[in-house]
Amino acid sequence: MFPTDPQAKARLEEWLSAGGEGALDVIGLDLRDADLSEANLQESWLTDAKLAGVKLVGADLYRSDAEGADLTGADLTRASLVRVNLDDAVLRGAILDGADLVKASLYDVDATNASLRGTRVLGASLLHVDFRGADLSHAVLRENSFKVTVDHRTKVEGLSGTVFGPVRVIDDQGVEHEIAGAALERWVSERGGSVEVLPVSDAKRGL
Repeated sequence: MFPTDPQAKARLEEWLSAGGEGALDVIGLDLRDADLSEANLQESWLTDAKLAGVKLVGADLYRSDAEGADLTGADLTRASLVRVNLDDAVLRGAILDGADLVKASLYDVDATNASLRGTRVLGASLLHVDFRGADLSHAVLRENSFKVTVDHRTKVEGLSGTVFGPVRVIDDQGVEHEIAGAALERWVSERGGSVEVLPVSDAKRGL
């Protein structure tokens, strides 16, 4: 369960001795390969932490700050990421199947080859998120800012819900183009999903 880094291990032991629930402060610490499955980590400070390979299956990270955290290959299956700040985080190859990303913030996030099968992404902000090679099969979207990058390997079968575009698409020839509105709906539909692209109001454009 414990990481090999002495400082991170000491911090976890202290947190567990205090009951092992609620805020955990591991800013900048190395918790690689630790197992925190089913842990109550609400309002924790994970900023810039090294969390590669960490098991957070079913963990509750409500309102936690994971800005800049490295979650490469982490297992967040069924985790509650409600209102979590994941800006500038690394989610390469991470597993978020069945997780709740309700009102979460993801800005400038590397989620290449991540798995979000059946993930609930509701009212979240996804801006400059790289989903190349990611699996979004059967994920549910609802009124999310969805300015993401996808490619021919990105899976969207069964993807459903509503989003604000546009989306940057890289085809199998490496050609980049931006699609929104009906074109984005068609792109998803041709790959087995069904989304409604909402019009962007003047307020959302910042006008």
